[in-house]
Amino acid sequence: MKSDARRRARVRLDERLRVLQPVDRFRPPPKGWIRALRDALGMTGAQLGHRMGIRPQTVEAIEKSEAAGSIQLSTLRRAAEALDCTLVYALVPNSSLDETVDARARQIAMRDLQRVAHTMRLEAQETSGSDFEARVQAFIRDRLSERDLWSEA
Repeated sequence: MKSDARRRARVRLDERLRVLQPVDRFRPPPKGWIRALRDALGMTGAQLGHRMGIRPQTVEAIEKSEAAGSIQLSTLRRAAEALDCTLVYALVPNSSLDETVDARARQIAMRDLQRVAHTMRLEAQETSGSDFEARVQAFIRDRLSERDLWSEA
């Protein structure tokens, strides 16, 4: 995927995910969504277990695992279906995807250029700091590809 296509994909994803902000609106209830929905519907654990084809004790274990954050997606999906719900699953970035890419590129450029600046200082060949930002931008433009940003080197 070319750089332009990746940028367009990031913009489209950001637009789709924007409706999920702020994410704290989707924070699960203390005992989890399954228990909250089951209680709100007036459904017992035994009734939910029957709808899921499992024992009531297993329903209790599922509710506890959801509250603890260790439930499997497939189990959560089965519970959602038994509660006549749709499981919605998303990874919502903390900032825009473009901002994430730009910040990572800047971090790498700063790291690499500071190494060079340090070496030049040691050799008494230091350049002025006024053009450092321009060098950072040039480094990002000329030396970094988006694929290289995520390698741990």
